Amino acid sequence: MIRIWAGEASLRCLVTQRPRSPEAAPGGGAALPDAPWVASACSGRAVSASGERLRRSGRSGMAASAAASDYNCILSISEEEARLKALNEYLSTRSYIQGFTFSHADVEAFRQLSGPPVDQHFHVVRWYRHIEAIYDGSRGKHDSCKLQTSKNKRTQPPWSPPQGTTLPKLCLYNSLTRNKDVFQPQDGNRVKWYCCGPTVYDASHMGHARSYISFDILRRVLKDYFKYDVFYCMNITDIDDKIIKRARQNYLFEKYTEKQPSAAQLLEDVQIASEPFAAKLQETTDPDKKQMLERIQSAVKAAVEPLESALKNKHSEGQVSKHAEVLLQEAKDILSEWLDTRLGSQVTDNSIFSKLPKFWEEEYHKDMAALNVLPPDVLTRVSEYVPEIVDFVQRIVDNGYGYVSNGSVYFDTMKFDASEKHSYAKLVPEAVGDQKALQEGEGDLSISVDRLSEKHSPNDFALWKSSKPGEPSWDSPWGKGRPGWHIECSAMAGSILGDSMDIHGGGFDLRFPHHDNELAQSEAYFENDHWVRYFLHTGHLTIAGCKMSKSLKNFITIKDALKKHTARQLRLAFLMHSWKDTLDYSNNTMESAIQYEKFMNEFFLNVKDILRAPADVTDQFEKWENQEIELNKSFYDKKLAVHEALCDNIDTRTVLEEVRSLVSQCNSYIAAKKTARQMPNRMLLENISLYLTQMFKVFGAIESDEAIGFPVGGSAQNLNLESTVMPYLQVLSEFREGVRQIAREKKVFEVLQLCDSLRDDVLPEHGIRFEDHEGLPTVVKLVDRDTLLKEREEKKKIEEEKKRKKEEAARKKQEQEAVKLAKMKIPPGEMFKSEHDKYSKFDENGFPTHDTEGKELSKGQTKKLKKLYEAQEKLYKEYLQMVQNGVAN
Repeated sequence: MIRIWAGEASLRCLVTQRPRSPEAAPGGGAALPDAPWVASACSGRAVSASGERLRRSGRSGMAASAAASDYNCILSISEEEARLKALNEYLSTRSYIQGFTFSHADVEAFRQLSGPPVDQHFHVVRWYRHIEAIYDGSRGKHDSCKLQTSKNKRTQPPWSPPQGTTLPKLCLYNSLTRNKDVFQPQDGNRVKWYCCGPTVYDASHMGHARSYISFDILRRVLKDYFKYDVFYCMNITDIDDKIIKRARQNYLFEKYTEKQPSAAQLLEDVQIASEPFAAKLQETTDPDKKQMLERIQSAVKAAVEPLESALKNKHSEGQVSKHAEVLLQEAKDILSEWLDTRLGSQVTDNSIFSKLPKFWEEEYHKDMAALNVLPPDVLTRVSEYVPEIVDFVQRIVDNGYGYVSNGSVYFDTMKFDASEKHSYAKLVPEAVGDQKALQEGEGDLSISVDRLSEKHSPNDFALWKSSKPGEPSWDSPWGKGRPGWHIECSAMAGSILGDSMDIHGGGFDLRFPHHDNELAQSEAYFENDHWVRYFLHTGHLTIAGCKMSKSLKNFITIKDALKKHTARQLRLAFLMHSWKDTLDYSNNTMESAIQYEKFMNEFFLNVKDILRAPADVTDQFEKWENQEIELNKSFYDKKLAVHEALCDNIDTRTVLEEVRSLVSQCNSYIAAKKTARQMPNRMLLENISLYLTQMFKVFGAIESDEAIGFPVGGSAQNLNLESTVMPYLQVLSEFREGVRQIAREKKVFEVLQLCDSLRDDVLPEHGIRFEDHEGLPTVVKLVDRDTLLKEREEKKKIEEEKKRKKEEAARKKQEQEAVKLAKMKIPPGEMFKSEHDKYSKFDENGFPTHDTEGKELSKGQTKKLKKLYEAQEKLYKEYLQMVQNGVAN
């Protein structure tokens, strides 16, 4: 008799007829003693019957009781192999799919096993592994049965977050520290930026372009790549010593020319004006300025001589007038300086001083638009901020850092520097006391002896200048006057950006004294020591190693530069160099930019041609082989390298090199696919091209909404040209290819020539390039017309050069053959007889025996001559054979 007892933690089988063995602990689940009747009770039929009962039972309680009963029968078998066999047969009846779950009885059975079962008991092995996975692993007889979930299911393993990588932070070269500092805006994501604008008294030149294109690139990168909210403020200096002087000189020179002085009067005036000019040249020590003055002097002298000769020899009035006009233009600078010295104080109309800067400011904005430089968010003009400047100066005086002297107001550098919370000349402390730099900062009209004597210290600088006769003026508490140069930026930037800004930018040559003085007077006004957090200075632009400067008349205007190169090419030239280093503007520099643009444009055109190839929607998703996987890996590596370069002081030079490397890999991939007659992976190339296009948009090198590559055409109506005309060009290309195929088959060479002429002569005139590839469809590209025509001319030059070299080679070959033929015609017996300067006697065969002195030739000489004689003999026989065959000519 067997009794089933279901306890709280387990089911136990109690056999009433026989007591348990002494080793069995209560609840331990030890095996019962051997009994023949137990074996028969747990026969295969009994196990199968119990399995059938479980399948019929729909209630878990009944199934658990039945399972416990069956397990007790099985566990009563003492021989492990027999027990495993019975357990395997029983477990074969259980269905996990139908929702069977493990019970505590399973755990008791699991504990009785001495180890993992062998593979022949398949069901036991599966059951064992499942139990082992969810059971806590303890096998001791006294361990409680601990299942990991109340529902007897597997649990998720512990999860660990990825380590990740640390991306670099944006660092900018800060002139305040002369180091690359991590960029951290003061107010969240907002960046307040002030940039020194131009002094508008002449045409903007490439030196200006160097600064403003560079800052435009930096601004775009911060805004469009790093996603900062940039607020950009820039000033226009329209009140300045240079403007006042140039405006007066222009006005006085115009008045002088209106009087139409006679040739003799002009000659006399030029000679008088040349005297102070020569003295100025003599005093000049700056080599660049001296060279500029010498050029002017030489040009004037060269123009004086013809006029003097014409007057002396009494040439016609027309000839004299012609020479006088040349001299008037060449001597404009000398005459203007002389006229200003004599009559400048009489110019009192303020409109004269506003007309000049207004004109050149308008030209400046046109130049910036042509260069695709973004306009500032706020533009400030000195002439519009005079009241704010007066208030600014007054507060500096009130704070104890300024003093009034003879109607002017000066900044007290010594008192400011002596303050514990301030420091003068933060940017270039070693330049303090550089009187040349300080006087240049004060301006040509403000360095007279009386002006300089007004200062407490030579290092002090003007905040407000009392106006002299011939200078514009505004009312102030100190009398009629005008702003100093440095104060304008402080007052205007302070009005817009407040007591502290994130970035201040300007040219490298503005560091001292202009920017150092800006810092001093602004921090004196706000009583802080952090008016600017990051000071950025762009490098110089030189021509053949000389700094480009308006004052030195050593410059190329932006308009002239744009006549030779496009705005994109100029921008690429700047992108290929560090923004903070000196850039030499040369043919080599621009040629590098042109070749880079061509390299990128060809890649974009090739990708667009691949994307235009007809394909089903599903064909866009092609299987990736090793080539695609490697290219994609390189793509992501290059994106990371680009990011690291931009974080490293916005290193665009490295960015462009990484881009070049990526495109070279793409080109190799495309070429390999074409060689294998396979289509490159469209989506991969499209993703790369979209990324590269976006980067060039960030840099301002693409100004349109073009999805991929550089836009075709420059005007607005041409921006969608490619999408409009390309379907028609594709039809034309396919039609032409069909015609070529038929012409080749029928050997109609005139038609093939017409197809080539369409490709080489007709289509380039319309900015269309057809590229024929053997065995592949014709590639259609829209390219700038001028570029194609230039390429065609270069191709013609190359072909003409090849033709010339070929003709030259043929001519030389013909000459060599003629020389060889002439030599072949000489009989061996005659070849030495003409050399009377070497030999005097010959044998019967014409072979020399004695030299000119009558001495018999040595054996060595004879041996050498014999070789020559035999070679000629061979040539002569060849010639005779040719004569016989009729080919001697």
